[in-house]
Amino acid sequence: MAIRPSWVHARGPVPRKYRVILYGLILTGAVVVAILGVNLTILATSPPPGQPAGVVPVPGGGTLVICGGGGIPESVRARFLELAGGSKARIVVIPTAHSSAARPGGSDGDLEPWNSMEPASVKIFHTLSRTDANDEEFVRPLKEATGIWLGGGLQSTLADAYLGTEVERQLKALLDRGGVIGGSSAGAAVMSRVMITRGRTKAELSKGFGFLPGVVIDQHFLKRNRLSRLLSVLADHPDLIGLGIDERTALVVNIRNNVLRVIGDSYVVACVPGPAGHPTRLEILKPGDEVNLEAMKDLEDPSLAIAPALNLEAL
Repeated sequence: MAIRPSWVHARGPVPRKYRVILYGLILTGAVVVAILGVNLTILATSPPPGQPAGVVPVPGGGTLVICGGGGIPESVRARFLELAGGSKARIVVIPTAHSSAARPGGSDGDLEPWNSMEPASVKIFHTLSRTDANDEEFVRPLKEATGIWLGGGLQSTLADAYLGTEVERQLKALLDRGGVIGGSSAGAAVMSRVMITRGRTKAELSKGFGFLPGVVIDQHFLKRNRLSRLLSVLADHPDLIGLGIDERTALVVNIRNNVLRVIGDSYVVACVPGPAGHPTRLEILKPGDEVNLEAMKDLEDPSLAIAPALNLEAL
């Protein structure tokens, strides 16, 4: 039976079609588990007291919608649009991470899915020039936006273009005024300060925007079997929580109260380094689950260091 801390509540079994993926994650990560002493937990938390199920509050401080790539489910687009203001949303799409962004007309396809949802406006924002990225007039669309979406591609391209510029400052200003920033694949990876840029089993790292302190984000997680890669980062950064987000799945993060909620089609795997002398925990979050990031960090029950036999049928 999987370990269930006192703040964890089960919400039913994992659908059968995902068991093969989860089995693969467990089996292919066996060597890493043996070396690092990783403990696996199936995690599903109930909403905070007084908060209706399915509601993610959006107080000042803003929200992140972090998608693992492989396509954006309609449920994720709809939640992003809702957080941005629905029919009053002013959305800016930043496709800079993708190679097609620099080609004439190459970004047009990035607008179509958002235009079909009929927000107040949708605009493309792109440059590789750091001079432009520091120009007050050029960045004006970001100042007027209620929601900004960072597209997929190479996260290092996004960071090279915008890190330390007025663009980055306006992204953070949007969050400060209660807006929403979403991103998929590269647009997800760049949201943590410690940013994974590449690597199969051993990650290469660079610096991202750091919208969500205390974590490192990996994407395409189950689909591309990136458990070993994420654990390699945590071995060098035990102060961080690793968030492995699978394809067609997103974390909706209220950055004021650190509540994370999973939406979409698959799973998020939270890798939580234990206190000194204790192993890393793997906590599997399914769609509809919520967890408080601070509560996850503060869970230091030494009994969790000893994992009983894992009951795969419980999955």
